[in-house]
Amino acid sequence: MHQLLLNRDIYTEFLIKSVPLASRFLWITTADIKDLHVDTDSGFQPFLAVLAELVDTGVAVRLIHAKEPGPRFREDFDQYDALINNDLFERILCPRVHTKAIVVDGVLAFVGSANLTGAGIGAKSEHKRNFEAGFLFDDQNDIKQLMEWIDELYLGEHCHDCKRREFCPDPIVDRLE
Repeated sequence: MHQLLLNRDIYTEFLIKSVPLASRFLWITTADIKDLHVDTDSGFQPFLAVLAELVDTGVAVRLIHAKEPGPRFREDFDQYDALINNDLFERILCPRVHTKAIVVDGVLAFVGSANLTGAGIGAKSEHKRNFEAGFLFDDQNDIKQLMEWIDELYLGEHCHDCKRREFCPDPIVDRLE
């Protein structure tokens, strides 16, 4: 399967339908991350609640983003113990990350222009959201390559040669050594 998703379809056809079905792991890379809210079976709630619920059920969640989130995100984040005190949730910051990708259990992936924000991938109305495009796919070779690349980011493989270290508030490689 290789499916183009445009605008709100990214939210309705992928974020809402596929992400909550993760049973082993969920990897997310995004440049920007904000106080994203989604419509769930429990009502309208922060996307962080979805992530916390996944972690509580044993799903490993890896979130890689480029800049420190704003105060509303941080306030929401602090409400979810599973995201603070559980080794299944990993969050790293790399200012060079501009990729927007989500991998669900290594069997389904989305890559596109949408950041993890309400205007990018969230529940904002069609007249307030960004114009976004991306591809949903299940090709195992492509997913394997994407996962290897995300793993290189997560492990700080690029940190030693990075020429932007002065802009990095928390170098990945420093935490691993």
